[in-house]
Amino acid sequence: MTAHATHSVIGTAGAEGIDDVEAYMQRLGQAARHAATAMRRVDTASKNAALAAMARHLEAARAEVLAANARDLDRGRANGLDAALLDRLALDDARLQGMIDGLAQVAALPDPVGEIDGLRAQPSGIQVGQMRVPLGVIGIIYESRPNVTLEAASLCLKSGNACILRGGSEASESNAAIAECIRRGLDEAGLPSAAVQVVATTDRAAVGRLISMPEYVDVIIPRGGKSLIERITREASVPVIKHLDGVCHVYLDASADLEKALAIAVNAKTQRYGTCNTLETLLVDEPLAASLLPRLASAYAEHGVELRGCERTRAILGDGVVPASEADWEAEYLAPVLAIRVVDGVEEAMAHIERYGSRHTDAIVTENYSLARRFMTEVDSSSVIVNASTRFADGFEYGLGAEIGISTDRLHARGPVGLEGLTTRKYVVFGDGQIRS
Repeated sequence: MTAHATHSVIGTAGAEGIDDVEAYMQRLGQAARHAATAMRRVDTASKNAALAAMARHLEAARAEVLAANARDLDRGRANGLDAALLDRLALDDARLQGMIDGLAQVAALPDPVGEIDGLRAQPSGIQVGQMRVPLGVIGIIYESRPNVTLEAASLCLKSGNACILRGGSEASESNAAIAECIRRGLDEAGLPSAAVQVVATTDRAAVGRLISMPEYVDVIIPRGGKSLIERITREASVPVIKHLDGVCHVYLDASADLEKALAIAVNAKTQRYGTCNTLETLLVDEPLAASLLPRLASAYAEHGVELRGCERTRAILGDGVVPASEADWEAEYLAPVLAIRVVDGVEEAMAHIERYGSRHTDAIVTENYSLARRFMTEVDSSSVIVNASTRFADGFEYGLGAEIGISTDRLHARGPVGLEGLTTRKYVVFGDGQIRS
């Protein structure tokens, strides 16, 4: 069953004053709430049809989307955006194809909405279980990455939610081009166009209004820099799913296979620099340091990675390694810079992670099964990895199809947030005329 299509409220607020922006956001909120109600009636086939239609429209508009992104990149360079932000902003044929493929992958995922589990009979004769249902209206605030517009739309749609998307001004033209493809896909499938709304004003007042509309918005998900997320967390009157930092560690244990250790440590840092699951501090067990650090330094040098090390690291690698300061252990570089510390065993490694880590993603490379189990149990992060790169801490790689973001909170979701993270549960009761005495 499809929901009756409603008129799109995607529009342009332009450079309106604060009163106009507030009224504009109010309209988006009202439309999203109506769309969320309609989306509860939409079946899986209709949601998948909309995702397929979006993919077709994005493929047809490939040249227009890439041209819009090129204009955003030119403006970003002129405005002095750093390399990490430009990397996040950039689209090319491969990334665009990945976005299109992502829609098909989300469509292929099982629809969690309506699942009932834990059904059990009670002494009264009633049966009690829990049904998975959409969260409702999700506000997503993000910077730079225009692919988030499509990923967020697809995951919110498949999980039966309505969403209001507010991308960064640096990606405004890319987001507008992608939003048009989404709108066409929704219209073609007969779904409410207000199920996905992209905020059309770059006025920052729109963010303030979005995070303070609990009557219309059920949860906020910020994706971007630390300052943005801190602001959202501080000012929102709507629940927030978030992470602040991605200070990720890899610990190379004395029992590690040297080739695995080398490959994992290099990949975790160099596969991509501007992501939250990129390695920022490498911890090396002292028995490995003398033999492995020179090989690692050579590999990092080939990628142009600057090394900042503790005294024991510098004693092995020499003055070419910058002395690490206290701030380096806390840094999320998002750049070709790596902090290295030599530690005395897993106890010191876990103590370092506990003090300086951001509870995002931490990995151990070891051939000691008991040590691996202990590391997984005691390291308090949203993803703990054994013998693999931290770069796998990603919704797509975890089989979620895509992710809306990563949460380091404990409530309501933790780790990569996919379809199930965008739903909640309600109790359902089945009876046969029972009354309570």
